[in-house]
Amino acid sequence: MATPRPTAAGLSYVPNNPNSPWQMYLQQVDRVAPYLGHLARWVETLKHCKRVLAVDIPINRDDGTVAHFEGFRAQHNLSRGPGKGGVRYHPDVTIDEVMALSAWMTVKNAAVNLPYGGAKGGIRVDPKTLTRPELERLTRRYTSEIGLIIGPDKDIPAPDVNTDAQIMAWMMDTYSMNVGATATGVVTGKPIALGGSLGRREATGRGVYITARETAHGMKMPIEGARVVVQGFGNVGGVAAQLFHEAGAKVVGVQDVSGSAMNEAGIDVNAARDYVAKGGSLIEFKGVTAISESDFWALKSDIFVPAALENQLTAERARHLSTRLVVEGANGPTTPAADDVLHDRGILVVPDVIANAGGVTVSYFEWVQDFSSFFWTEAEINSRLERIMVDALKAVVHTAEEHKVSLRTAAFIIACSRVLAAREQRGLYP
Repeated sequence: MATPRPTAAGLSYVPNNPNSPWQMYLQQVDRVAPYLGHLARWVETLKHCKRVLAVDIPINRDDGTVAHFEGFRAQHNLSRGPGKGGVRYHPDVTIDEVMALSAWMTVKNAAVNLPYGGAKGGIRVDPKTLTRPELERLTRRYTSEIGLIIGPDKDIPAPDVNTDAQIMAWMMDTYSMNVGATATGVVTGKPIALGGSLGRREATGRGVYITARETAHGMKMPIEGARVVVQGFGNVGGVAAQLFHEAGAKVVGVQDVSGSAMNEAGIDVNAARDYVAKGGSLIEFKGVTAISESDFWALKSDIFVPAALENQLTAERARHLSTRLVVEGANGPTTPAADDVLHDRGILVVPDVIANAGGVTVSYFEWVQDFSSFFWTEAEINSRLERIMVDALKAVVHTAEEHKVSLRTAAFIIACSRVLAAREQRGLYP
């Protein structure tokens, strides 16, 4: 009789909900295990985080009170190099989510063959409730608390949901003050003046567009005139939408925190982004019509880009989705059950671990530039990004055809094989 696997691979404090991020990740690993050959001996390595740090973050509020926030930093696997992954500030951050995101970073970094392991961090907070001085104090205290496990050759944070270049500047400065030397390479996504890289802010959205363009070409689907729907209108979805628009596609639907909007003739994405950047609400932009959430998920499109948060494309939504191609801009936006529905309906999915790897790829460029103190032009950055993304996608498509599996499983085959080969070759200590 087989021994049942403990909840979340032995972590009893992680929920056993099949749609929780960590459980979703475990299901994805189980699907790839039969394709790992002799490396399957090491597969349990992928089902455990190397370390997870939970920290208390007390700060002085502007009114003189003391507030406490909970923060995390998870390092899933460091077999191929230092940890790499973002830091998000969101009221729904949980240890389960951070663990899963760190694991997906392990897969993503290996899938595009970057010399990194996977990590992720977060603070359970709504940053809109903090003043700028309070946000700075929160960031600096969090950085000090996780400082013992991060570093340019240990674990390199980056921006994520509700964090930006300024947050990274405060993190870099705090770490540098604590170690007594300026360490620009401790974070990526920094301001240009502090060793940031040109092209980094747009890189994730650009990578989404590149993978969508290349996949559409393989499907003999022209980008020009294609109907595109994008969920999320920030640095990922907004940039991807803009690049689709500039390539001649019609972005007919968008959704952000304010609601859902559409325009059958195509939204003027540049004008809409400017309007939102100036504080306007997307659904009040004069070039769109506000629609319900259910109508948004049923919009007819050729390419659908979920670029918001995880768990958005559920099995129920997958049954109503009217598209030919899903390109995942967010991390973990599609549940395993939805994956099955989309497969049965003949809808191709380009998984997050390839589609949104543009951000971490240019973060790698930034890290390399910081070490060498030699910086590339934006054209050089974009050219290098395109080459890496196109080559990685070609390898995934080839593996999918070879094994007759989905692109997601193919990406996991490539990534997990690389991670486990490194684990095997390094051996166990002691």
